[in-house]
Amino acid sequence: MVAREIEDGIFWVGAIDWDRRLFDELIPLPNGTSYNAYLIRGSEKTALIDTVDPTKEYELISNLVRLGIERIDYIIINHAEQDHAGSLPMMLEIYPDAVIVTNEKCKDLLISLLHLPPEKFNVIGDRETLSLGDRTLEFLITPWTHWPETQLSFLREDRILFPCDLFGSHTATSDLFMKDERATYLSAKRYYAEIMMPFRGSIRGYVEKVRALSVNIIAPSHGPVYRNPSFILDAYTDWTSDAVKNEVVIPYSSMHGSTGKMVEYLTDALLARGVTVKPFNLSKTDVGELAMSLVDAATVVIATPTVLFGPHPQVVYATYLANLLKPKVRFASVIGSYGWGGKVVDTITKMIDHLKVELLEPVMVRGLPDEAAMRRLDRLADDILKKHKEINIV
Repeated sequence: MVAREIEDGIFWVGAIDWDRRLFDELIPLPNGTSYNAYLIRGSEKTALIDTVDPTKEYELISNLVRLGIERIDYIIINHAEQDHAGSLPMMLEIYPDAVIVTNEKCKDLLISLLHLPPEKFNVIGDRETLSLGDRTLEFLITPWTHWPETQLSFLREDRILFPCDLFGSHTATSDLFMKDERATYLSAKRYYAEIMMPFRGSIRGYVEKVRALSVNIIAPSHGPVYRNPSFILDAYTDWTSDAVKNEVVIPYSSMHGSTGKMVEYLTDALLARGVTVKPFNLSKTDVGELAMSLVDAATVVIATPTVLFGPHPQVVYATYLANLLKPKVRFASVIGSYGWGGKVVDTITKMIDHLKVELLEPVMVRGLPDEAAMRRLDRLADDILKKHKEINIV
């Protein structure tokens, strides 16, 4: 993908990864991704903001060559992860006079990860600035917008924010700027759920700091550029708030049909009570969709058969993932079946120790659920509805 101009003298020079389908050997990428690097020409100095994943360094270099960039004075690294900084060694070979500009924590990580010489760095602090002549970069240190060393870069005169992973989305598109709002919203929400949600409390404060900058353009490290910053800022304000919706998420596995019957019955019981339900069969589920469903849900019900003495491994993985992501769910329960016994409920409740939830009465059934079991599921549905009403979301 060729370099494209965002504003006069400000270019997107990154790469599109149309074929990538997995990130960090963990996160599915159904729509690929992009590695957004940006070049800023000032009257005196030229700066590059981030690089690209090493697999795409040729595209970055080609873009710079096509633009006739013979000298880069500063390479701003907002985040030390490979998709941002992985091509830094190659860039320093081509532009040996370039100085790496980043914060102290990021410097330490880059030295560890890429074995870069310490003398190549210019370390900056929060709200410090860097002059390019007629343009000024201001830096905001924002730990735990993904990693502890992340920072944002703000081009003051043009009011363009380069927020690193914040406000991004994993999608490969030929559109530089956002065009399809619905598709972008879903992609950005999925990205938030998979990557940003564990740091919801920190991010909420950073969103307000960004609003105070009165930015005109937000240019994240992945996905399209926003000419309407309020679109993504409003979305993040919603996602990071404490507000939940009248929704129940049910991740489940069923080996011989018993747990599946329980999920079907509970789903119908909740729907009959006016509660939105999102069941996820874990043998078929895209975990990114499951993560996205947890952003707004008030309740999660984990449904599992018993394998030997514990929950099904697929359920263990989903529960562990939910605990890592720390969604703002308020209530949780466990349902499922067993043969001769086990410690499913104890195991799962210990696994969700990061979730600030009220545990509702579990429903575990020996063998195939009978009418008595269904009545217990009805009571669970009643309890969920009651709890949702108590927090005024019904």
